[in-house]
Amino acid sequence: MLDTRDRTAGVSARQPEKISRTRTRDPHAVLAGEDAARSAEPLDNFLHDRHFDASDPAALGDVLRALIRRGYDRLPFAPLPGHGQTLMRWRTLAAVATCDLGLVKLFEGHTDALAILAELHGPTPLLGSRWGVWAAEPPDARVKASSREARTETDDAGQLYLSGTKAWCSGAGVVSHALVTVWLDDEPVLAAVAMDHGSISIDTSKWQAIGMQATASADVTFDQTPATRVGAAHAYVRRPGFWHGGAGIAACWYGAATQIGRTLREASTQRVDAHRLAHLGAVDVALAGAAAVLRETAAHIDANPQADSQREVMRARLVVEEAATAVMCHATRTLGAGPLCRDARFARALADLPVFLRQSHAERDLAALGELTVKAKFDANAADGGAPWTL
Repeated sequence: MLDTRDRTAGVSARQPEKISRTRTRDPHAVLAGEDAARSAEPLDNFLHDRHFDASDPAALGDVLRALIRRGYDRLPFAPLPGHGQTLMRWRTLAAVATCDLGLVKLFEGHTDALAILAELHGPTPLLGSRWGVWAAEPPDARVKASSREARTETDDAGQLYLSGTKAWCSGAGVVSHALVTVWLDDEPVLAAVAMDHGSISIDTSKWQAIGMQATASADVTFDQTPATRVGAAHAYVRRPGFWHGGAGIAACWYGAATQIGRTLREASTQRVDAHRLAHLGAVDVALAGAAAVLRETAAHIDANPQADSQREVMRARLVVEEAATAVMCHATRTLGAGPLCRDARFARALADLPVFLRQSHAERDLAALGELTVKAKFDANAADGGAPWTL
């Protein structure tokens, strides 16, 4: 499995927050404050000692703040992907996922935002700010952006004004800022927006989910809301890091699956049963295979940070999705209704993970991977012989 140990030893009121106009390649360096430097507590210890109501969006937001305040969202815990320590980043995501999937949904979005801002030379995140990434594009919920033809002295060259509704905005009530995909002159661009502006309204009435309930994914409506453009048109999806972030989602799925597997393992040590052991063996096969693919994918990204890693990442996501689905099946079949009804953490993971897994597009993604495999070019002079699937 991925080793998740630390290798280094409703909308609440909030103060107005701004977006810094200073730009940086590495917000991690800027955000490395004294509080983070003093945080020597291993992440696993922090998560183990944290007690919160995982069904309460406000409580989830409090833990997210604590993670950020202690520096778990940056070096050395969450290095930028493609910088030589991608596996360490995914181990951190997996560790948070073992604690709670709603929490890692918000934490992963925040860390992804930091990576995007670094890659696209966006505004520097303020210390302690909490970010989301909202990029869903359903046809009935698009946000349009405009720029003033005549700017005032206080307007920035990248200033935009957003209008419209954005759907599927996880953590809208607890993040301080968001990166939002919007449309400017019929082209998609990315915009950074501070969520405390009075022109923003948040509607969670459509969010009826049981799994991932506390993420409180909302419809967010903007009404001429000021925002800052990040990168060029199409830059969000065309950058190499788009796929690096997609693999980070798989690390979250993996972390949750390992927690479900541990519950089965602990039950197997208490009562030896041949059928239960067979299910545990199947879980071990699934998780070990997924871990191996994640490690291989992380190594590929670090060795080829500017390459298009779509094929490698889609493969990793589908492998982890299949493994997580198998783990849920084997664990529930052998453990029965007991832990689903009397173990809150286990029951919550079994409710949350199927919802989170649907960020995969299932057979559509399999078909896309098959197409990429057909089109892939293999080097006949490579050490592996240039053929696909060579050991």
